[in-house]
Amino acid sequence: MAAKDITPLPHHIAFIMDGNGRWAKKRGLPRKAGHAAGTKNILVLIKTLAKYGIKYVTLYSFSTENWNRPNEEIRGILEILGQSIKEELPELHKNGVKLNHIGNLANLPTETAEAITDAIKLTENNSLMTLTLAFDYGGRAEIVNAAKNIVADKIPVEDINEELFESYLYTKNLEDVDLVIRTGGDIRISNFLLWQSAYSEFYFTDVLWPDFNEKEIKKALETFSRRERRYGGV
Repeated sequence: MAAKDITPLPHHIAFIMDGNGRWAKKRGLPRKAGHAAGTKNILVLIKTLAKYGIKYVTLYSFSTENWNRPNEEIRGILEILGQSIKEELPELHKNGVKLNHIGNLANLPTETAEAITDAIKLTENNSLMTLTLAFDYGGRAEIVNAAKNIVADKIPVEDINEELFESYLYTKNLEDVDLVIRTGGDIRISNFLLWQSAYSEFYFTDVLWPDFNEKEIKKALETFSRRERRYGGV
């Protein structure tokens, strides 16, 4: 099937990019090498999804729980992120990709947070695709944060509904997720976009993230196109 023959296609795809460490271990490399390979694969992903006209892509880059990893690995991930943004931003910007962030920038090193903020500012008027980095993000933390802000704004109880609650989420300017793809073999969502994926389709694969190439993306999109989405109806 060619790109034009796969229908329907999702508007918003979210990725749980799992398997970098195992990819490195299989090759006798340090975990940092796996994270570097996984980061390089992101550009391949974006170029491929652009061919299919996907408008929204969200990447689970670093969870609130990932702070529990060894300090050396955390430093490596943050270093790779900052370097990747600097290296890949010009091409992403040139091709009309808009950068977005969800999560908490306050916990990141100043240089990393500034790199993300500058990228968002530079690309704010782009429209080919919105690429969201979920960095220092957790679904439960997002929901708790929204509840706290609703209370702080003294919203009357009778005015609180799903639409209002969504307006307090990090993703208030994004569409709900149509398809969640998790690589690496695990079958769970790991605190990712709990509210936004209420009616998402899920695609799990044993392929490790650095090996999730154009062929694997096509397989996932073909699987999605065969799903019947009823949203609780018949």
